[in-house]
Amino acid sequence: MFRLTKERVRGIAHLGGTILGTTNRGNPLHFPMKMPDGSTRDVDRSGEILEYFAMKELDALVSIGGDGSLTIANALHQKGLRVVGVPKTIDNDLDKTFTTFGFDTAVAFATECLDRLHSTAESHQRVMVVEVMGRYAGWIALHTGIAGNAHAVLIPEIPFDIDKVAAKVVARDVEGHPYTIVLVAEGAEPAHGHREVVEAAEIGHAERLGGIGERVGRAIQERTGKDTRVVVLGHLLRGGSPTSFDRLAAMRFGTAAVRALGEGQSGIMVALGFPNVNYVALEEVAGRMKAVPLDSDTLQTARDLGIELGD
Repeated sequence: MFRLTKERVRGIAHLGGTILGTTNRGNPLHFPMKMPDGSTRDVDRSGEILEYFAMKELDALVSIGGDGSLTIANALHQKGLRVVGVPKTIDNDLDKTFTTFGFDTAVAFATECLDRLHSTAESHQRVMVVEVMGRYAGWIALHTGIAGNAHAVLIPEIPFDIDKVAAKVVARDVEGHPYTIVLVAEGAEPAHGHREVVEAAEIGHAERLGGIGERVGRAIQERTGKDTRVVVLGHLLRGGSPTSFDRLAAMRFGTAAVRALGEGQSGIMVALGFPNVNYVALEEVAGRMKAVPLDSDTLQTARDLGIELGD
């Protein structure tokens, strides 16, 4: 633990990552511990956090993160700790806020990658399958697909028919466009199949997804005979210098969180509405995922542009 002085935070707005340190492994409310008999038991260790805050005479916790972090934060609030949440996730899947900081940067980088892949795909007349993050929500894939002019976008909210994706590839060939960009969220799944799981969930952990890009790539090549390559952007989306939008959002969220504590608030998350940052109850956010609405205008935009969604 260290004190956040002006000197420590000066000049960090353009940096990716965090100077605080972070983890998304483990949950103090359901912490796996080895027992003397060799078994693993799910133990609630949140009391140790409350004791630590009391020992260090800390007034409150500002929890910066996604659904997992804010669900834990809400539980700590219910146990008596003063808590304010700040929405941070590249997946943009937190409810009650228009956006989370990190999302715009991820989409900007993924779009740049698609711009580059268009060149090589067209030159070699290939199908390029690009896998991006998005375990249960397809915000990154959908926004990147539109901005980066993908020809097919597969997201978790819409189970896909691989034959329709292959038909899109063939149709482009017939139209004189012998290359195709297919964008796939890691949590996308076929209508008659299952998600690709790299690592099954353990106690206190979420399952780790991945591999759907390779699966889609193989299926397209088998059905069309087209040379198909797969690119997994993965953790590249989590790094790099943040966009100006994300820098502004982070500063607005951060200052709003401090104001909220000064007002005596607790059990809330600062959220981006229009035009202002507002407060929403953590209990309205915890455990609730914001999926892409099937009637959203963004999804309709993709359809109107001729992007194949696999349905």
